[in-house]
Amino acid sequence: MPSHKLTKLELQVLEALWEKGACSVREIQDFFPESARPAYTTVQTTVYRLERKKVLRCVKRISNANIFEAAISRTDAQRRLVDELLALFGRGKAKLVMAHLVEAGELTLADVQEAERALRKSSGKDGRK
Repeated sequence: MPSHKLTKLELQVLEALWEKGACSVREIQDFFPESARPAYTTVQTTVYRLERKKVLRCVKRISNANIFEAAISRTDAQRRLVDELLALFGRGKAKLVMAHLVEAGELTLADVQEAERALRKSSGKDGRK
């Protein structure tokens, strides 16, 4: 995935594409709730900025409307955000994030068990790698 950071509005535009599939700038704008809908030109500028960042691409043109689709998956974008968050804390400081999630009630026992399975698998301790 490209190393460019994504803004909240850029993530919202990508969310529209992940939810709806390929669509025009107008369709992306219509995805926003009416009470918080950005101007058409704001969405258009954001779309073209995302295209330059190579996180979305123009897939076809219908009349004078370009049709765009996400070039990265939701999972890739989420992983990038988590990596950026962890980078703020510094190497080896993920336990601070984990402690906060536990204190906030956002981390369940099932989440911990899933993380343990992933850790065992990535380190090859369970014989599979």
